[in-house]
Amino acid sequence: MIKELHRSLMENFEQLVSWRRYLHRHPELSFQEENTPKFIAEKLSSFGIEVKTGIGGNGVVGMIKGGKEGRTIAFRADFDALPIHEENDSPYRSSVKGVMHACGHDGHTAALLGVAKVLSEIDRSRLKGNIVFIFQHAEEKPPGGAKFMIEDGCLDDVDLVFGAHVSTDIPYGKIGLREGPVMAAVDAFTIQIKGKGGHGARPHETVDALVIGSQIVNYLQQIVSRRVNPIDSAVVTVGVFQAGTAFNVIAENARIEGTVRTFNPNVRKQIEEEIRAIVQGLCQASHASYEIDYLNGYPPVINPRNETEQLRAIISETYASDCFYNYQPSMGAEDFAYYLKHKPGVYFHVGARGDDPKTHYPHHHPRFDFDERALLVSGKIFLSIVNHYLLQ
Repeated sequence: MIKELHRSLMENFEQLVSWRRYLHRHPELSFQEENTPKFIAEKLSSFGIEVKTGIGGNGVVGMIKGGKEGRTIAFRADFDALPIHEENDSPYRSSVKGVMHACGHDGHTAALLGVAKVLSEIDRSRLKGNIVFIFQHAEEKPPGGAKFMIEDGCLDDVDLVFGAHVSTDIPYGKIGLREGPVMAAVDAFTIQIKGKGGHGARPHETVDALVIGSQIVNYLQQIVSRRVNPIDSAVVTVGVFQAGTAFNVIAENARIEGTVRTFNPNVRKQIEEEIRAIVQGLCQASHASYEIDYLNGYPPVINPRNETEQLRAIISETYASDCFYNYQPSMGAEDFAYYLKHKPGVYFHVGARGDDPKTHYPHHHPRFDFDERALLVSGKIFLSIVNHYLLQ
């Protein structure tokens, strides 16, 4: 049966590429997706699959009900794009100025649509359970779409959930799979400093927000190096520092924005406390006021051991043992973490860096692209999961 499923997917490869390129030409930003969910729902309906729209906002869920009792397996693909102006000159480049699929979500969606099409054609009386297709909006922008879709019931009665991400960090043909920590928790902070502006020649009459902000930035860099146990991984990055309006004017206001990445929940809490203490102490010592907006974003993606080992065995039935890439935990973040907090499952990466140099750019780069053969690898693994749990 699995060979038939894989053969059917391969026969639909040109269709998968067509869908992916259509989505690439028509990207939509997080929480602003309108046409993409319509496109997905129309395709699923055309396959004869039960469809629900507006799940948790802009999410779409499809379901195939089997003819026999068994488990319910869910697969998730995200479909939002990024606020990046594409610099590629391919015929399928983005048609929307300043918006681009620069993380492969167009591929995730096309691959899962292909899987749905193949599975819609099998004899459902042979299916020992149900299959749920979760097409998720707003992965790129916290608080993310996963949380809202789960609250709206997309995981109700689901036993296992799986997700895949194409990766240009990994060569085509290789699969990144590991148990335990896979991707980090992500938090964001904004610090507003209120001082007292004045003439650059009379600093003694002012409270210089720019100088206070500079001190805060310097102290923030010491949190990981001097406060966090070196055994634990953590990142504190300041990405925005805005202050001042003229060369001879002392700044009254300063704005600092940054991100925190961690795996250990205790370290996550510790860093937030350290940031708040640093800002409070320096501002009080400098006679300035402040505000902190601290957003706890996605939790870390943690793959459970049993399901990960089982997936490794399933993949090994289709691909050689050397297909597994030595994938290391990433400080990047993914709201697939919410699914794994509610249900057992696995999140894995599929190699998408081919021989063509255009597939060598990193994710979130204006020239990002990937080897479209990775669509088949993702799809085959999903189909192999269905075969193992629901068809054997």
